[in-house]
Amino acid sequence: MSAALSMWKRFGGSAAGRWVYSKLICLKAPYFATIAPRFEVLELGRCEIRIPDRRRVHNHIGTVHAIALCNMAELSAGMMTDVSIPASMRWIPKGMTVEYLAKAVGTLRAVATPVSAAIESDSGYEWPALVSVRDAAGQEVFRARIAMWVSPRPKR
Repeated sequence: MSAALSMWKRFGGSAAGRWVYSKLICLKAPYFATIAPRFEVLELGRCEIRIPDRRRVHNHIGTVHAIALCNMAELSAGMMTDVSIPASMRWIPKGMTVEYLAKAVGTLRAVATPVSAAIESDSGYEWPALVSVRDAAGQEVFRARIAMWVSPRPKR
């Protein structure tokens, strides 16, 4: 089990624990704190986070900025990948394709899922993650496909 999933199992059972978990992840990767994410679900093959509607993530027309949406997608896909790949493997984002489908306003929820099950391998491979971001009404406002590069951890 990944360290991130083990920590989630310790903290993720309550609202206060999920808040603590979100803060800890942002301490590890500080740039994600710019969107103030809150983890809702973290399990094999799925990560759900939400971000509140705050002025600091808005663009000039008052909607959530495109890069804040990409940040949200990368965080949810990365955490889903981390808890879903075999312990002998590691990952890094390789590329991202995005679609802006509607104005992103209000509190947003991202759901990251894999295209297929991750496998253990002696060589690296591309593993796609899909992210859907929806507004409070359930309308999909953003979609991303993130190519994760999954490769064997170095032998120690």
